[in-house]
Formats: sequence, structure tokens, C-alpha cells
Amino acid sequence: MKLLLAIAPERFRDEELEIPRHTFEEAGIGVDLASTVAGTCTGMLGCTVEAAMTFEDADPDDYVGIVIVGGSGSEEHLWGSERLRDLVRSFFEQGKVVAAICLAPVVLARAGILAGRHATVYRSPAAVAEMKKAGANLLEIPVVADMQVVTANGPEAAAQFADTIITKLEC
Repeated sequence: MKLLLAIAPERFRDEELEIPRHTFEEAGIGVDLASTVAGTCTGMLGCTVEAAMTFEDADPDDYVGIVIVGGSGSEEHLWGSERLRDLVRSFFEQGKVVAAICLAPVVLARAGILAGRHATVYRSPAAVAEMKKAGANLLEIPVVADMQVVTANGPEAAAQFADTIITKLEC
């Protein structure tokens, strides 16, 4: 069992990557990191990780789900990624887990999978506007699971977010 973790090449939120990744690995779930470019990616707090592949190289058939990490870099690098939106739709249409935290749920909104669904997001004006425009039912709680879609509102929710994803994978 393996998850695809999508991150911005810069300014991803360190805890939103590290806490879930550690939780998944402890549960015996493999992870691959992908970004807009392969190579070294840098978090907002200085964490550096290697993205093994670009979004173009990722094959949804190799994974049980996709987890999109937030942080300020997600607005610049992930919100507009057509390939990432295509991946999200592919995972969703196959009934696989689709998860995003902090500012990253906007990618799910732009992919068109949140209309009529409960979700949460980091409460920036731009993110809230994008979620509402996509027809999401926004809740002001840390983690929301609606069918196989899991969203969380920020780094404080990272552990609960990871645990919720694992629960969804066990269904």
C-alpha cells in the first residue's frame, strides 16, 4: 500500500508533510513525494526533502490515494497545476482517498470534486473564496471526512488528518 504525497517545491508546511509521512510509515504505508519539479523541495520552516518525481511522472494506478500538503507555496505552485488537478480527478473517480490540508484543499475545489461536499480549509480570504466558488460546504473544524475526501485546516490538525486518512484506507 502506497500514498502519493504532493508538495510545493518551496514553502510547503513542514509539519503537514512530516507528521503525516511519519504516521503513514509507522502504519506500514509507503509514500512517494511528487512536486512540480523533481529534486530538493524546501519547507516554510527550513525542512528539505527530495521529490522523487514530478506530477507528470505519477501514475494513480501505483497508489491507494493522494495527499496534498499545504503551506504558502501551495497557492503559487499547486493551485494552478493542471496535472495535479487531473491526478486528483483520477484518484477521485477511482474511489481512492483524496486528501488535502491547509491551503491545499483549493486544489480539490479547482478539480471540481468538492461541489456539495463538506470540507475545511485554512481560512485565508482567497482560499475561502475558491472553496465557496466550487460549491463546497465549508465547516470550521480541524478535519473533515466526506466519503473518501479528507480535508484539514492547518498544521495543528496534521496528526488527526493522518489518522483520518489511515481510517479511510482501512475501509
